Amino acid sequence: MPGKEHHYAVTVTWTGNHGEGTSAYRAYSRDHLISAPGKPAIPGSADPSFRGDPARWNPEDLLVASLSACHKLWYLGLCAAAGIVVTDYEDRAEGWMVEAAGGEGQFTRVLLRPRVTLAPGSDRGTAAHLHHKAHTMCFIARSVNFPVEAEPEFV
Repeated sequence: MPGKEHHYAVTVTWTGNHGEGTSAYRAYSRDHLISAPGKPAIPGSADPSFRGDPARWNPEDLLVASLSACHKLWYLGLCAAAGIVVTDYEDRAEGWMVEAAGGEGQFTRVLLRPRVTLAPGSDRGTAAHLHHKAHTMCFIARSVNFPVEAEPEFV
């Protein structure tokens, strides 16, 4: 049976033209808006290391957030199906990117650190195992070419 194909469309609109366009490296901001029909816009920019606005989301932040959110969604669904009651979930995820001398770079690792609160009577061993299962199911983690690790903590 063939798999289903899903399609995602977003618009990224550059808002950083200060009147001179890209006439010089410092003549423009890296600000942009990420939008999709029916959703609130996300204010984006570059990482501050690359002349971006630190108050806006950058692509690197969003990649780490996507990996964390995808893992969480799978984990909570798997827990519900297995009778594990999660009452709170917070992940303080981190990503590491290496930049080469020529400016090109790549992520080398993302570490998810979910802190999971389980209801009394929930099987902690099964809850821990479901993190591994969530990792194998996460569409985003399956699509990247660097390790995505999880170090869950249970409360």
